[in-house]
Amino acid sequence: MDLSKHAYFEGKIVPLADAKINIATHGFLYGTAVFGGIRAYWNEEKKRLFVFRPWDHYHRLLHSARMMAMSTSFDEESLIELTLELLRTDHYQQDVYMRPTFYKADMGIGVRLHDLKDEFCLFTMPYEKYVKNDTNAHVTISSWRRIDDNMIPARGKVAGAYANSALIKTDANRAGFDEALVLDQNGHVSEGSAMNIFMVRDGIVVTPPVTDNILEGITRKSVMEILRSDMGLQVVERSIDRTEVAIAEEFFMTGTAAQVTAVTKVDHRPIGRGVMGPITAKLRDLYEDALRGRNPKYKSWNVEV
Repeated sequence: MDLSKHAYFEGKIVPLADAKINIATHGFLYGTAVFGGIRAYWNEEKKRLFVFRPWDHYHRLLHSARMMAMSTSFDEESLIELTLELLRTDHYQQDVYMRPTFYKADMGIGVRLHDLKDEFCLFTMPYEKYVKNDTNAHVTISSWRRIDDNMIPARGKVAGAYANSALIKTDANRAGFDEALVLDQNGHVSEGSAMNIFMVRDGIVVTPPVTDNILEGITRKSVMEILRSDMGLQVVERSIDRTEVAIAEEFFMTGTAAQVTAVTKVDHRPIGRGVMGPITAKLRDLYEDALRGRNPKYKSWNVEV
């Protein structure tokens, strides 16, 4: 990470190297933090950086904070303005990833959420590809289960909950797979390690409902609109059985970092013809145009820096 860049920390913009917390901080000790993942995309033709759907991302982050009994004076608009100020400080002319975080900032021992000070921080970094094999990913069904909403808020991005994702991802990668699919407590396919999932069966696009312990993804919401509005496809939200994956015509995963990742094999079984399908390929192109401010139809999704 480039320590010459800047961060927002303890109420001001400072050099990233100076944005440090103590090892006794509650958020570090107990995972009592919530975060967002936001991206900004460089448009070479317009020589402009576009932040993708920041209001939606910050709206979800504030909901996550509420679930973890956090209070803040920030709202969506003030967080967007702060983000733009930070991006301008470092004069990015490339794709950027942003990590805003609310965390319990008191120091000391004691498992609780109440009577603790809440802080906000934000750092940025150049984007690196999340799934290298994003047009031909080979996935496995994980032996780990997706966290249940009655254990840790599944629809919130709670830092401590991502130990679940880390276990899933590492086991899959060490076994030679690009990613993993995770079942919920009822045995339905819920997510990837940190991505929403979609399958195509009989020309209909299917994705799990928000009640199947999924994160309510911003990318998920965006591609559902593109699939319906631009591609004229039916999108159905329903539970997905694990054996359906093997007989799907196409399968893809979505997320801020992963964007649209084509899955072509699951546990050594080819999906469809074993190559990225036409729906996924077209969706990837349309989504890319929306991200970089090249489609005026989705102008409202982008905030120019």
